[in-house]
Amino acid sequence: MNVEEVITKVFRSNVELAKSLIKLISSYTEKLVSDLGSPIKIMNFCGTHEWTTTYYGLRSLIPEDIELVAGPGCPVCITPGVYVDELVRLSLEGVRVYTFGDAYKLPTTTGKVPKNLAEAQALGGNVKVVYSFLEAVKDAREYGKDSVFFGIGFETTAPSYALLIKSGEVPENLKLLSALRLTPPVMRYVIKLYRERGLMPIRGVIAPGHVSAIVGGMAWEFLPKEFKMPTVVTGFEPIDVLVAIVKILKMLVDGRPGVSIEYSRLVRWEGNLMAKKVVNEVFEVVNAAWRGIGYVPKSGLELKDTYSRYDAVKEFKLRVPKPTDYVLTTATSNPYERELPPGCRCGEVVLGIEKPTKCPLFMRVCRPESPLGPCMVSSEGTCRIWALYGSVEFIRGV
Repeated sequence: MNVEEVITKVFRSNVELAKSLIKLISSYTEKLVSDLGSPIKIMNFCGTHEWTTTYYGLRSLIPEDIELVAGPGCPVCITPGVYVDELVRLSLEGVRVYTFGDAYKLPTTTGKVPKNLAEAQALGGNVKVVYSFLEAVKDAREYGKDSVFFGIGFETTAPSYALLIKSGEVPENLKLLSALRLTPPVMRYVIKLYRERGLMPIRGVIAPGHVSAIVGGMAWEFLPKEFKMPTVVTGFEPIDVLVAIVKILKMLVDGRPGVSIEYSRLVRWEGNLMAKKVVNEVFEVVNAAWRGIGYVPKSGLELKDTYSRYDAVKEFKLRVPKPTDYVLTTATSNPYERELPPGCRCGEVVLGIEKPTKCPLFMRVCRPESPLGPCMVSSEGTCRIWALYGSVEFIRGV
């Protein structure tokens, strides 16, 4: 039996275990509803968790009193549009722009042609889709002319950038536009926003597995300590997600919130110390913009002065988002006219305030084959996931 067969048997086709977990979820839910009210809102913080939840129809298996919502766990979706504006301009000026495929159709802020890097390339822009920073490094070395890499990602991606830069493997003609973002700071920001706005409270958090493999379970300790919020770091199979829900509900029933690492086959409490070390050597933590969310303190990574020769912002004098560009998202309005297409509710979707089905553009003029909003662009975007795999999500309108 190979690894894939083992994973399928244990985590995907284990019907009896799934039934047992669902019974536990139902039992705990009955105990909690009378105390906490309904729905009991649990937020995942990873696009892959949302994919698993939707693709395997997990919402149809659990009580309707449990509301599973997706948080800002898609790095492409929250990347500021001004970066795309600048990269489109550079590509049309002849600078080679390397991008991940997920960001190829990420919209600009202008709404005018070219509206993304794909359209820029069609108009003669110098754009190349790559699968990794390493691929861009190799191509730029052969290319030998001005080029820039669109560095999108969370803590999972940052070590690969840092290691290549620190080791001197990156050629001088290749610059990095860092759109790297840090997840714990934005989680804190989201929880505070919910409380300040009087929104339906988040009762528990399903923390991201791959991010936590780098930052460790310890990165989420502030959630139970500061907000009394049960947090479970979990894997990406259906059983993983069901176990996470059970653990969150049990902590709520017991009144003992904490951080539990369900994904212990990959995640350690302290995380990956070597990866964190190299990231800290190359990057510094800065305040940063999140598309559709706002300007979040200490939530971004920029190159340190030691490595500023690789900084695309300094090399090409690029515009960057400023705090004055942003105001807080609310549940009833969309102030991000510059960041999102008119009518787009992506700001609320990435915060778990609204569902994709509540957006007037969803599956009307904004579809996977012709995305308008950033949440429909990426494979980790909630709107795209619901559009491709949603079933009970449409029926319930959850």
